[in-house]
Amino acid sequence: MTSISAVVAKHRPDLGPLQDLYKHFHQHPELSNQEKETAATIADELRKISPDFVIKAGIGGHGLAAILRSGGDEGEGGRGPTVLLRADMDALPVFERTGLPYASTRRMRDVLDGVDKPVMHACGHDMHITCLLGAARTLASALREDAGAWTGTLVLVFQPAEERGTGAQAMVDDGLYDAEKHGVPVPDVVLGAHVTGTARTGVVGTRRGLMATSCDSMRVTLYGRGGHASMPHAAVDPVVMAASTILKLQTIVARETDPADSAVVTVASVHAGDAENIIADEARLSVESRAVTQRTRDRTLGRIREIVRAECLGARATREPTFQTTRAFPLTINDEATTARVEETFAAHFGERKGKDTARGQESADPCCCRYDRDIPRFAASEDFSILATAVGKPYCFFMYGGVDGEAWDKAESQGTLAESIPSNHSALFAPAIMPTLQVGIDGYAAAALSFLGKRG
Repeated sequence: MTSISAVVAKHRPDLGPLQDLYKHFHQHPELSNQEKETAATIADELRKISPDFVIKAGIGGHGLAAILRSGGDEGEGGRGPTVLLRADMDALPVFERTGLPYASTRRMRDVLDGVDKPVMHACGHDMHITCLLGAARTLASALREDAGAWTGTLVLVFQPAEERGTGAQAMVDDGLYDAEKHGVPVPDVVLGAHVTGTARTGVVGTRRGLMATSCDSMRVTLYGRGGHASMPHAAVDPVVMAASTILKLQTIVARETDPADSAVVTVASVHAGDAENIIADEARLSVESRAVTQRTRDRTLGRIREIVRAECLGARATREPTFQTTRAFPLTINDEATTARVEETFAAHFGERKGKDTARGQESADPCCCRYDRDIPRFAASEDFSILATAVGKPYCFFMYGGVDGEAWDKAESQGTLAESIPSNHSALFAPAIMPTLQVGIDGYAAAALSFLGKRG
Protein backbone atom coordinates (compact mmCIF):
# COMPACT_ATOMS: atom_id res chain seq x y z
CA MET A 1 0.00 0.00 0.00
CA THR A 2 1.41 3.43 -0.91
CA SER A 3 1.59 6.20 1.66
CA ILE A 4 -1.24 7.96 -0.16
CA SER A 5 -3.44 4.89 0.06
CA ALA A 6 -2.56 4.52 3.72
CA VAL A 7 -3.65 8.08 4.44
CA VAL A 8 -6.90 7.69 2.51
CA ALA A 9 -7.75 4.35 4.12
CA LYS A 10 -6.96 5.60 7.62
CA HIS A 11 -8.93 8.82 7.36
CA ARG A 12 -11.82 7.76 5.11
CA PRO A 13 -14.95 8.97 6.94
CA ASP A 14 -17.93 6.92 8.09
CA LEU A 15 -19.89 6.50 4.87
CA GLY A 16 -23.25 5.95 6.57
CA PRO A 17 -23.95 9.64 7.32
CA LEU A 18 -22.63 10.58 3.88
CA GLN A 19 -25.10 8.21 2.24
CA ASP A 20 -27.87 10.02 4.11
CA LEU A 21 -26.42 13.36 3.02
CA TYR A 22 -26.40 12.18 -0.59
CA LYS A 23 -30.09 11.26 -0.33
CA HIS A 24 -30.80 14.71 1.10
CA PHE A 25 -29.16 16.42 -1.86
CA HIS A 26 -30.98 14.08 -4.25
CA GLN A 27 -34.34 14.91 -2.69
CA HIS A 28 -33.70 18.65 -2.68
CA PRO A 29 -32.30 19.57 -6.12
CA GLU A 30 -32.13 23.15 -7.37
CA LEU A 31 -31.94 24.47 -10.93
CA SER A 32 -28.97 26.35 -12.35
CA ASN A 33 -28.39 29.76 -10.74
CA GLN A 34 -30.83 28.89 -7.94
CA GLU A 35 -28.62 26.66 -5.76
CA LYS A 36 -29.14 28.73 -2.60
CA GLU A 37 -30.23 25.93 -0.24
CA THR A 38 -27.61 23.55 -1.61
CA ALA A 39 -24.81 26.06 -1.04
CA ALA A 40 -26.04 26.77 2.50
CA THR A 41 -26.08 23.05 3.35
CA ILE A 42 -22.56 22.63 1.95
CA ALA A 43 -21.30 25.55 4.05
CA ASP A 44 -22.87 24.05 7.18
CA GLU A 45 -21.22 20.69 6.47
CA LEU A 46 -17.82 22.30 5.94
CA ARG A 47 -18.07 24.08 9.29
CA LYS A 48 -18.80 20.74 10.94
CA ILE A 49 -15.76 19.18 9.28
CA SER A 50 -13.25 21.76 10.48
CA PRO A 51 -13.32 25.28 11.92
CA ASP A 52 -10.11 25.87 9.97
CA PHE A 53 -11.92 26.01 6.63
CA VAL A 54 -12.09 29.58 5.35
CA ILE A 55 -15.40 29.72 3.50
CA LYS A 56 -16.13 32.18 0.70
CA ALA A 57 -19.78 32.23 -0.37
CA GLY A 58 -21.82 33.96 -3.06
CA ILE A 59 -19.20 33.75 -5.82
CA GLY A 60 -20.65 34.10 -9.31
CA GLY A 61 -24.14 33.53 -7.92
CA HIS A 62 -24.35 30.77 -5.34
CA GLY A 63 -20.80 29.49 -5.89
CA LEU A 64 -18.78 28.62 -2.82
CA ALA A 65 -15.08 28.08 -2.11
CA ALA A 66 -13.43 26.70 1.01
CA ILE A 67 -9.73 27.02 1.83
CA LEU A 68 -7.73 24.80 4.19
CA ARG A 69 -4.03 25.41 4.75
CA SER A 70 -1.52 23.10 6.37
CA GLY A 71 0.21 24.82 9.26
CA GLY A 72 -1.57 28.10 8.61
CA ASP A 73 -0.07 30.21 5.86
CA GLU A 74 3.23 28.34 5.96
CA GLY A 75 3.15 24.56 6.03
CA GLU A 76 5.97 22.31 7.10
CA GLY A 77 8.76 22.67 4.60
CA GLY A 78 7.26 25.79 3.07
CA ARG A 79 3.89 26.82 1.79
CA GLY A 80 3.60 23.86 -0.54
CA PRO A 81 1.38 23.58 -3.60
CA THR A 82 -2.20 24.77 -3.91
CA VAL A 83 -4.64 22.15 -5.18
CA LEU A 84 -8.19 22.98 -6.23
CA LEU A 85 -10.90 20.29 -6.19
CA ARG A 86 -14.18 21.09 -7.89
CA ALA A 87 -17.75 19.76 -7.73
CA ASP A 88 -20.83 21.18 -9.48
CA MET A 89 -24.15 21.71 -7.66
CA ASP A 90 -27.03 22.36 -10.05
CA ALA A 91 -29.82 20.02 -11.14
CA LEU A 92 -31.93 19.66 -14.29
CA PRO A 93 -35.55 20.39 -15.27
CA VAL A 94 -36.44 16.68 -15.42
CA PHE A 95 -39.37 14.79 -13.85
CA GLU A 96 -37.80 11.94 -11.88
CA ARG A 97 -39.05 8.44 -12.70
CA THR A 98 -36.61 6.31 -10.69
CA GLY A 99 -39.20 5.24 -8.12
CA LEU A 100 -36.60 5.57 -5.37
CA PRO A 101 -37.81 6.24 -1.81
CA TYR A 102 -35.63 9.36 -1.86
CA ALA A 103 -36.72 10.51 -5.33
CA SER A 104 -37.15 14.22 -5.94
CA THR A 105 -40.68 15.65 -6.07
CA ARG A 106 -39.49 19.26 -6.18
CA ARG A 107 -40.70 21.84 -8.68
CA MET A 108 -39.10 25.24 -9.28
CA ARG A 109 -39.71 28.27 -11.44
CA ASP A 110 -36.91 28.43 -14.00
CA VAL A 111 -35.36 31.89 -14.00
CA LEU A 112 -34.57 31.54 -17.71
CA ASP A 113 -38.16 31.38 -18.92
CA GLY A 114 -40.33 31.84 -15.82
CA VAL A 115 -41.91 28.38 -16.24
CA ASP A 116 -42.58 26.09 -13.28
CA LYS A 117 -40.73 22.79 -13.85
CA PRO A 118 -39.98 19.48 -12.13
CA VAL A 119 -36.38 19.26 -10.90
CA MET A 120 -34.06 16.27 -10.60
CA HIS A 121 -30.39 15.55 -10.05
CA ALA A 122 -30.32 13.63 -13.31
CA CYS A 123 -26.61 14.18 -13.96
CA GLY A 124 -25.13 13.10 -10.64
CA HIS A 125 -24.14 16.47 -9.24
CA ASP A 126 -25.60 15.36 -5.89
CA MET A 127 -23.01 12.57 -5.90
CA HIS A 128 -20.26 15.04 -6.82
CA ILE A 129 -21.14 17.31 -3.88
CA THR A 130 -21.24 14.43 -1.41
CA CYS A 131 -17.99 12.91 -2.65
CA LEU A 132 -16.15 16.21 -2.38
CA LEU A 133 -17.47 16.73 1.15
CA GLY A 134 -16.30 13.19 1.97
CA ALA A 135 -12.87 14.00 0.56
CA ALA A 136 -12.86 17.18 2.65
CA ARG A 137 -13.45 15.04 5.74
CA THR A 138 -10.62 12.70 4.72
CA LEU A 139 -8.09 15.45 4.08
CA ALA A 140 -9.06 17.54 7.11
CA SER A 141 -8.77 14.48 9.35
CA ALA A 142 -5.36 13.64 7.92
CA LEU A 143 -4.16 17.19 8.50
CA ARG A 144 -5.50 17.23 12.06
CA GLU A 145 -4.35 13.80 13.20
CA ASP A 146 -1.22 13.05 11.16
CA ALA A 147 1.38 15.80 11.28
CA GLY A 148 2.95 16.19 7.88
CA ALA A 149 0.41 13.96 6.08
CA TRP A 150 0.16 16.72 3.53
CA THR A 151 1.59 20.17 3.00
CA GLY A 152 0.15 23.05 1.06
CA THR A 153 -3.25 24.61 0.48
CA LEU A 154 -6.48 22.79 -0.35
CA VAL A 155 -9.18 24.72 -2.19
CA LEU A 156 -12.65 23.23 -2.60
CA VAL A 157 -14.92 24.84 -5.19
CA PHE A 158 -18.63 24.05 -5.31
CA GLN A 159 -19.71 25.49 -8.63
CA PRO A 160 -23.17 26.64 -9.73
CA ALA A 161 -24.75 26.55 -13.19
CA GLU A 162 -22.61 23.88 -14.84
CA GLU A 163 -25.60 22.69 -16.85
CA ARG A 164 -25.82 26.11 -18.47
CA GLY A 165 -22.05 26.23 -19.11
CA THR A 166 -21.83 29.56 -17.29
CA GLY A 167 -20.99 28.78 -13.67
CA ALA A 168 -17.21 28.44 -13.84
CA GLN A 169 -16.81 31.61 -15.88
CA ALA A 170 -19.21 33.47 -13.59
CA MET A 171 -17.09 32.57 -10.57
CA VAL A 172 -13.91 33.71 -12.32
CA ASP A 173 -15.56 36.93 -13.54
CA ASP A 174 -16.83 37.62 -10.02
CA GLY A 175 -13.28 37.67 -8.71
CA LEU A 176 -12.77 34.10 -7.52
CA TYR A 177 -8.99 34.59 -7.61
CA ASP A 178 -9.03 38.36 -6.99
CA ALA A 179 -7.12 39.08 -3.77
CA GLU A 180 -9.19 42.20 -3.16
CA LYS A 181 -12.53 40.42 -3.52
CA HIS A 182 -12.86 36.72 -2.70
CA GLY A 183 -9.14 36.06 -2.32
CA VAL A 184 -9.12 32.39 -3.26
CA PRO A 185 -5.47 31.44 -3.84
CA VAL A 186 -4.54 30.69 -7.42
CA PRO A 187 -4.13 26.90 -7.69
CA ASP A 188 -1.08 25.13 -8.99
CA VAL A 189 -3.29 22.33 -10.28
CA VAL A 190 -7.06 21.88 -10.72
CA LEU A 191 -8.82 18.52 -10.35
CA GLY A 192 -12.41 17.53 -11.04
CA ALA A 193 -14.53 14.44 -11.55
CA HIS A 194 -17.86 13.18 -12.91
CA VAL A 195 -19.98 10.12 -12.18
CA THR A 196 -21.20 8.41 -15.34
CA GLY A 197 -23.88 6.01 -16.47
CA THR A 198 -21.49 4.50 -19.00
CA ALA A 199 -19.37 2.54 -16.52
CA ARG A 200 -19.96 0.00 -13.77
CA THR A 201 -19.82 1.25 -10.19
CA GLY A 202 -16.36 0.67 -8.77
CA VAL A 203 -14.61 1.75 -11.94
CA VAL A 204 -12.56 4.95 -11.92
CA GLY A 205 -10.66 6.23 -14.92
CA THR A 206 -8.52 8.92 -16.48
CA ARG A 207 -7.24 9.64 -19.95
CA ARG A 208 -4.59 12.00 -21.23
CA GLY A 209 -5.53 14.71 -23.68
CA LEU A 210 -9.11 15.11 -24.81
CA MET A 211 -11.56 14.08 -22.08
CA ALA A 212 -14.73 15.89 -23.15
CA THR A 213 -15.95 17.61 -26.31
CA SER A 214 -16.86 21.23 -26.81
CA CYS A 215 -20.54 22.12 -26.93
CA ASP A 216 -22.24 25.15 -28.45
CA SER A 217 -25.99 25.67 -28.29
CA MET A 218 -28.01 28.35 -30.01
CA ARG A 219 -31.55 29.42 -30.78
CA VAL A 220 -32.03 30.26 -34.45
CA THR A 221 -35.04 32.21 -35.69
CA LEU A 222 -36.10 32.07 -39.35
CA TYR A 223 -38.40 34.83 -40.62
CA GLY A 224 -41.14 34.30 -43.18
CA ARG A 225 -44.44 35.99 -44.00
CA GLY A 226 -47.58 34.47 -42.59
CA GLY A 227 -50.78 33.88 -44.50
CA HIS A 228 -53.63 31.52 -45.29
CA ALA A 229 -52.68 27.89 -45.85
CA SER A 230 -54.73 27.92 -49.08
CA MET A 231 -52.56 30.69 -50.55
CA PRO A 232 -48.91 29.68 -50.04
CA HIS A 233 -47.84 31.77 -53.05
CA ALA A 234 -48.75 34.91 -51.11
CA ALA A 235 -46.68 33.87 -48.08
CA VAL A 236 -43.10 32.91 -47.25
CA ASP A 237 -43.39 29.65 -45.33
CA PRO A 238 -40.88 29.42 -42.44
CA VAL A 239 -41.82 25.78 -41.78
CA VAL A 240 -40.58 24.70 -45.21
CA MET A 241 -37.58 26.96 -44.71
CA ALA A 242 -36.88 25.22 -41.41
CA ALA A 243 -37.29 21.75 -42.89
CA SER A 244 -34.84 22.50 -45.67
CA THR A 245 -32.39 24.02 -43.19
CA ILE A 246 -32.54 21.03 -40.84
CA LEU A 247 -31.75 18.58 -43.63
CA LYS A 248 -28.92 20.70 -45.00
CA LEU A 249 -27.34 21.05 -41.56
CA GLN A 250 -26.87 17.28 -41.43
CA THR A 251 -24.40 17.47 -44.30
CA ILE A 252 -21.89 19.31 -42.10
CA VAL A 253 -21.03 16.05 -40.39
CA ALA A 254 -22.07 13.57 -43.09
CA ARG A 255 -20.34 15.28 -46.03
CA GLU A 256 -18.00 17.99 -44.75
CA THR A 257 -16.25 16.45 -41.71
CA ASP A 258 -13.33 14.08 -42.17
CA PRO A 259 -14.45 10.57 -41.09
CA ALA A 260 -11.29 10.41 -38.98
CA ASP A 261 -12.48 13.54 -37.15
CA SER A 262 -15.62 13.83 -35.04
CA ALA A 263 -18.47 16.31 -34.75
CA VAL A 264 -22.18 16.34 -33.97
CA VAL A 265 -24.86 18.75 -35.19
CA THR A 266 -28.30 18.32 -33.65
CA VAL A 267 -31.52 20.25 -34.18
CA ALA A 268 -33.17 19.48 -30.87
CA SER A 269 -36.44 21.39 -31.27
CA VAL A 270 -38.58 23.16 -33.85
CA HIS A 271 -41.36 25.61 -33.01
CA ALA A 272 -43.59 27.26 -35.60
CA GLY A 273 -47.28 28.08 -35.88
CA ASP A 274 -50.36 27.10 -33.91
CA ALA A 275 -53.14 26.25 -36.39
CA GLU A 276 -53.60 23.92 -39.36
CA ASN A 277 -54.76 26.61 -41.77
CA ILE A 278 -52.29 29.40 -40.96
CA ILE A 279 -48.79 29.78 -42.31
CA ALA A 280 -46.66 31.16 -39.48
CA ASP A 281 -44.51 34.27 -39.54
CA GLU A 282 -41.43 32.62 -38.08
CA ALA A 283 -39.84 29.32 -37.04
CA ARG A 284 -37.47 28.80 -34.16
CA LEU A 285 -34.81 26.07 -34.06
CA SER A 286 -32.68 24.88 -31.16
CA VAL A 287 -29.32 23.83 -32.60
CA GLU A 288 -26.37 22.23 -30.84
CA SER A 289 -22.91 21.31 -32.12
CA ARG A 290 -20.06 19.36 -30.55
CA ALA A 291 -16.48 18.85 -31.68
CA VAL A 292 -13.21 17.27 -30.56
CA THR A 293 -10.81 19.99 -31.75
CA GLN A 294 -11.01 23.77 -31.68
CA ARG A 295 -10.50 23.90 -35.44
CA THR A 296 -13.47 21.60 -36.07
CA ARG A 297 -15.51 23.51 -33.53
CA ASP A 298 -14.89 26.84 -35.27
CA ARG A 299 -15.53 25.40 -38.72
CA THR A 300 -18.76 23.68 -37.67
CA LEU A 301 -20.14 26.82 -36.03
CA GLY A 302 -19.25 28.85 -39.10
CA ARG A 303 -20.93 26.39 -41.44
CA ILE A 304 -24.11 26.35 -39.34
CA ARG A 305 -24.45 30.09 -39.77
CA GLU A 306 -23.60 29.98 -43.47
CA ILE A 307 -26.13 27.24 -44.22
CA VAL A 308 -28.91 28.91 -42.24
CA ARG A 309 -28.34 32.21 -44.03
CA ALA A 310 -28.15 30.52 -47.45
CA GLU A 311 -31.38 28.58 -46.92
CA CYS A 312 -33.14 31.75 -45.78
CA LEU A 313 -31.89 33.61 -48.85
CA GLY A 314 -33.06 30.82 -51.14
CA ALA A 315 -36.50 30.78 -49.53
CA ARG A 316 -36.97 34.55 -49.80
CA ALA A 317 -36.97 35.14 -46.04
CA THR A 318 -38.29 38.53 -45.06
CA ARG A 319 -35.21 39.33 -42.97
CA GLU A 320 -31.87 37.90 -41.92
CA PRO A 321 -32.03 34.99 -39.45
CA THR A 322 -31.01 35.66 -35.87
CA PHE A 323 -28.68 33.56 -33.72
CA GLN A 324 -28.74 33.56 -29.92
CA THR A 325 -26.01 31.59 -28.15
CA THR A 326 -27.48 29.84 -25.11
CA ARG A 327 -24.60 27.63 -23.96
CA ALA A 328 -20.90 27.36 -24.76
CA PHE A 329 -18.64 24.70 -23.22
CA PRO A 330 -14.91 24.58 -24.00
CA LEU A 331 -12.98 21.43 -24.85
CA THR A 332 -11.73 19.54 -21.80
CA ILE A 333 -8.14 18.51 -22.51
CA ASN A 334 -6.32 16.88 -19.60
CA ASP A 335 -2.73 17.98 -19.03
CA GLU A 336 -0.30 15.15 -19.76
CA ALA A 337 2.02 15.59 -16.77
CA THR A 338 -0.80 16.21 -14.30
CA THR A 339 -2.71 13.17 -15.50
CA ALA A 340 0.43 11.02 -15.38
CA ARG A 341 0.81 11.78 -11.68
CA VAL A 342 -2.84 10.93 -11.00
CA GLU A 343 -2.42 7.73 -13.02
CA GLU A 344 0.39 6.60 -10.75
CA THR A 345 -1.67 7.22 -7.63
CA PHE A 346 -4.89 5.65 -8.94
CA ALA A 347 -3.17 2.54 -10.27
CA ALA A 348 -1.62 1.94 -6.85
CA HIS A 349 -4.72 2.83 -4.82
CA PHE A 350 -7.53 1.24 -6.84
CA GLY A 351 -5.68 -1.54 -8.61
CA GLU A 352 -5.51 -1.69 -12.37
CA ARG A 353 -7.34 -4.06 -14.70
CA LYS A 354 -6.03 -4.22 -18.23
CA GLY A 355 -7.81 -5.13 -21.45
CA LYS A 356 -11.47 -5.29 -22.37
CA ASP A 357 -12.68 -6.23 -18.85
CA THR A 358 -11.71 -2.86 -17.36
CA ALA A 359 -15.28 -1.57 -17.08
CA ARG A 360 -16.60 -4.65 -15.31
CA GLY A 361 -14.87 -4.24 -11.98
CA GLN A 362 -15.03 -8.01 -11.45
CA GLU A 363 -14.66 -9.76 -8.10
CA SER A 364 -11.44 -9.18 -6.23
CA ALA A 365 -10.13 -9.33 -2.69
CA ASP A 366 -11.14 -5.67 -2.33
CA PRO A 367 -14.71 -5.55 -0.98
CA CYS A 368 -15.18 -2.28 -2.85
CA CYS A 369 -14.39 -4.12 -6.08
CA CYS A 370 -12.65 -1.03 -7.48
CA ARG A 371 -10.66 -1.01 -10.67
CA TYR A 372 -8.72 1.76 -12.36
CA ASP A 373 -8.72 2.38 -16.13
CA ARG A 374 -6.01 4.75 -17.39
CA ASP A 375 -7.68 5.03 -20.80
CA ILE A 376 -11.35 5.36 -19.91
CA PRO A 377 -13.61 6.29 -22.84
CA ARG A 378 -13.96 9.98 -23.50
CA PHE A 379 -16.91 11.67 -21.78
CA ALA A 380 -19.63 12.06 -24.39
CA ALA A 381 -21.00 15.22 -22.77
CA SER A 382 -19.30 18.57 -22.18
CA GLU A 383 -18.00 20.48 -19.17
CA ASP A 384 -17.04 24.02 -18.14
CA PHE A 385 -14.71 22.74 -15.38
CA SER A 386 -11.53 23.58 -17.31
CA ILE A 387 -12.23 27.33 -17.12
CA LEU A 388 -11.26 27.28 -13.43
CA ALA A 389 -7.76 26.31 -14.59
CA THR A 390 -7.33 27.97 -17.98
CA ALA A 391 -8.47 31.34 -16.59
CA VAL A 392 -5.20 31.45 -14.65
CA GLY A 393 -3.08 29.38 -17.02
CA LYS A 394 -2.85 26.29 -14.81
CA PRO A 395 -2.91 22.55 -15.65
CA TYR A 396 -5.86 20.31 -14.86
CA CYS A 397 -7.08 16.72 -14.81
CA PHE A 398 -10.70 15.59 -15.00
CA PHE A 399 -11.43 11.96 -14.10
CA MET A 400 -14.51 9.74 -14.31
CA TYR A 401 -16.06 7.14 -12.05
CA GLY A 402 -18.85 4.67 -12.82
CA GLY A 403 -22.23 4.68 -11.14
CA VAL A 404 -24.13 1.75 -12.68
CA ASP A 405 -25.29 -1.01 -10.34
CA GLY A 406 -22.99 -4.01 -10.80
CA GLU A 407 -25.70 -6.64 -11.37
CA ALA A 408 -27.58 -4.42 -13.82
CA TRP A 409 -24.37 -3.67 -15.72
CA ASP A 410 -23.30 -7.31 -15.93
CA LYS A 411 -26.74 -8.45 -17.11
CA ALA A 412 -26.98 -5.74 -19.78
CA GLU A 413 -23.42 -6.39 -20.92
CA SER A 414 -24.03 -10.13 -21.26
CA GLN A 415 -27.18 -9.43 -23.29
CA GLY A 416 -25.54 -6.73 -25.40
CA THR A 417 -28.10 -4.13 -24.28
CA LEU A 418 -25.98 -1.57 -22.42
CA ALA A 419 -27.15 1.34 -24.58
CA GLU A 420 -30.80 0.34 -24.41
CA SER A 421 -31.21 -0.73 -20.79
CA ILE A 422 -28.78 1.39 -18.75
CA PRO A 423 -30.04 4.95 -18.10
CA SER A 424 -27.49 7.58 -19.02
CA ASN A 425 -26.80 10.94 -17.42
CA HIS A 426 -29.76 13.32 -17.94
CA SER A 427 -32.25 10.44 -18.07
CA ALA A 428 -35.30 10.61 -15.79
CA LEU A 429 -34.22 7.13 -14.66
CA PHE A 430 -30.59 8.00 -13.86
CA ALA A 431 -29.71 6.99 -10.31
CA PRO A 432 -26.15 6.00 -9.39
CA ALA A 433 -25.73 3.03 -7.08
CA ILE A 434 -24.77 4.78 -3.86
CA MET A 435 -22.16 2.20 -2.96
CA PRO A 436 -19.42 1.71 -3.86
CA THR A 437 -19.79 4.79 -6.07
CA LEU A 438 -19.61 7.11 -3.07
CA GLN A 439 -16.42 5.54 -1.73
CA VAL A 440 -14.75 5.57 -5.15
CA GLY A 441 -15.57 9.26 -5.64
CA ILE A 442 -14.32 10.21 -2.18
CA ASP A 443 -11.14 8.18 -2.55
CA GLY A 444 -10.60 9.57 -6.05
CA TYR A 445 -10.80 13.21 -4.97
CA ALA A 446 -8.67 12.64 -1.85
CA ALA A 447 -6.01 10.48 -3.51
CA ALA A 448 -5.75 12.81 -6.51
CA ALA A 449 -5.23 15.78 -4.19
CA LEU A 450 -2.60 13.91 -2.17
CA SER A 451 -0.76 13.17 -5.43
CA PHE A 452 0.32 16.81 -5.22
CA LEU A 453 -0.05 17.66 -1.52
CA GLY A 454 1.10 14.46 0.12
CA LYS A 455 4.30 12.59 0.71
CA ARG A 456 5.05 10.28 -2.16
CA GLY A 457 6.29 6.77 -1.76
